[in-house]
Amino acid sequence: MQRASAAPVLAELRHAFLDAQLAGDARAGVAVIERGLALGYDATTLRRELVRAGQETIGRLWQENRISVAREHMGTSVALVALAHLYWRAPLSAPRHRRVLVSCVPGEQHAFPARLAADTLELEGYDVKFLGADVPRESLAGMVHDMKPDLVVLSVTLAFHLPELERTVSRIRELVPDVPIAIGGGACSDWAPVASRLGVIGAGRSAEELLSMAEATFRGEQA
Repeated sequence: MQRASAAPVLAELRHAFLDAQLAGDARAGVAVIERGLALGYDATTLRRELVRAGQETIGRLWQENRISVAREHMGTSVALVALAHLYWRAPLSAPRHRRVLVSCVPGEQHAFPARLAADTLELEGYDVKFLGADVPRESLAGMVHDMKPDLVVLSVTLAFHLPELERTVSRIRELVPDVPIAIGGGACSDWAPVASRLGVIGAGRSAEELLSMAEATFRGEQA
């Protein structure tokens, strides 16, 4: 059971991790993660409350022109190192024997949310293939055709990439009509009507929401 002072301690860790991001100090960032683990926080909590929260703050500071693109990239690099470190410190669930392909849409350079979703799904036992940022539409759709995944997750962070998301979903549908597709990322928070029109299983901002969608989809297939 966590102590009554857990919330202030977590806030202190979150602040220290953000400082490491702004300084571009990956070792300091990992040291904060290790402090959190030593205090009894699990990898899932630290991934959500430190790494994701820190990256959201970095993104907001960039959008508000309070930090430069260069510093935003520097902070993201620290978050990715911390994410990789937590991947190896987290328990791995039993295999679910379901393959999930995770990719950013063409033009989308912000791969962190997709990487976070990929790690979350893989640690829950899914066989995840992660394609990364800015994958050309034909290449992405061709990979779906070749792999025949049980689920495709497409990530879009910036709203001006939404038209490309629509085109990518349409192209995947042409090649693999029945594959379930989920969409996620910062641009998808109020996109439920478009998600419905595209015929995707849902839209979510967080890795946890995408995990819930995946689990609901596969439960429905087994029913």
